[in-house]
Amino acid sequence: MEQETQDHSFKRELGLLDGTMLVVGSMIGSGIFIVSADIVRQVGSAGWLTMIWVLSGLITVIAAVSYGELSAMFPKAGGQYVYLKEAYNKLIAFLYGWSFFAVIQTGTIAAVGVAFAKFAAYLYEPLSDENILFELGSFKLNAAQLVSIVTIILLTYINSRGVKNGKFLQTSLTIIKIVSLFGLIGFGLTLGAKAEIWNANWADAWSTRSFIKSTGNWVPVAGTTLMAAVSAAMVGSLFSSDAWNGVTFIAGEIKNPKRNVGLSLFLGTFIVTIIYILANLMYLAVMPLNEIAFAKSDRVAVVAAEHIFGNTGTLIIALMIMVSTFACNNGLIMAGARVYYTMANDGLFFKKAALLNKASVPAWALWFQCIWASALCLTGKYGDLLDYVMIIVIIFYILTIYGIFILRRKMPDAERPYKAFGYPVLPAFYIIIATAICVSLLLTKTSTCGWGVVIMLAGIPVYYLTKPKEQLV
Repeated sequence: MEQETQDHSFKRELGLLDGTMLVVGSMIGSGIFIVSADIVRQVGSAGWLTMIWVLSGLITVIAAVSYGELSAMFPKAGGQYVYLKEAYNKLIAFLYGWSFFAVIQTGTIAAVGVAFAKFAAYLYEPLSDENILFELGSFKLNAAQLVSIVTIILLTYINSRGVKNGKFLQTSLTIIKIVSLFGLIGFGLTLGAKAEIWNANWADAWSTRSFIKSTGNWVPVAGTTLMAAVSAAMVGSLFSSDAWNGVTFIAGEIKNPKRNVGLSLFLGTFIVTIIYILANLMYLAVMPLNEIAFAKSDRVAVVAAEHIFGNTGTLIIALMIMVSTFACNNGLIMAGARVYYTMANDGLFFKKAALLNKASVPAWALWFQCIWASALCLTGKYGDLLDYVMIIVIIFYILTIYGIFILRRKMPDAERPYKAFGYPVLPAFYIIIATAICVSLLLTKTSTCGWGVVIMLAGIPVYYLTKPKEQLV
């Protein structure tokens, strides 16, 4: 039933538009509709809210165009995992793959699935996480968890039937998502904008303050405290800007990958950055800063839509987020399986994951991912897992981009159809900024980010205990 895998077994079915839509669709989930509330509570000003989204977008685009060099050098399935293996060794690549399967991709899939279900409950209340369907001791299964698992299984099945199915769903839903978001922004800036609100929000644009939950008061922040607040705030904006590297994982199925992977990375991250900045400017034009900070359940976009469209705004946003999260999970599920496929070919994952089915997709890898992501849905701890994820993600982005410097020395004569834009200045700038964020997070959010590092390092003994000696290179 199954056939053995090699890169040439993949079908190159995805063009530039499909690659770009995969980047955009995977990046835009529910974050842009929610995380601005926490950012305002951290920095307390319109200027810094906007600056954090601009800075997050800037470093994301820099990282993406830097990856262009690596994607052109190694235009095959596995993407970032392959780059780390080529620049460093199998251990570093395994630690990435281990973290990717344990929490990064599967935890994100679980969280995005639950976000889909929560907003579906706006349309049909019994789908709410408050609707407990089964209880055994401390374990509780709620309707939102069940809906998220059903969507993950459905999307996994669609993608197991061939890359064309996943491609059609991804591209069409992402186009709908982009048009909807630009529509919301456009209506907000024309129908919902009020000059007095905009002027009040920008009157003291750079005066920073943080909301202290325990006291219920705002306190001014400056110096090192401001740096810590900005770093904490950027977790949300960076997480909302993550998953752009998914297109590198499916390079084996991209037409003309040496050109189209890098171009998809740039176009996708640039489009999303523009949308995110405009969305936040729209929020600032439509509602006072305090309303952004204390939107119910942090649902900033819901409050904005109510200002723009009245009571029907809630339903509009619920539908938008359902489309957004469904497309996001389709991209995550499609791309993630290619990493486990490549790991399995290196003897670093379940052997079955190294098989392609008759439709030339890694079906076993898809279903392994589905099972673990569904299990994470059942734990109810996906929110905690996402706190751990961001620091691991940034660490591996830093290592991968530093890998460009290593490979320039290690393989000076290798073919480089595309070279990292602004090398060495822009890649070095990314490494410095990202390292500063990591250090700040470890110092200020030790309890969660520290566990993220522990999860990553736990892969070291697993690697040495499970691999035959000849593979430990």
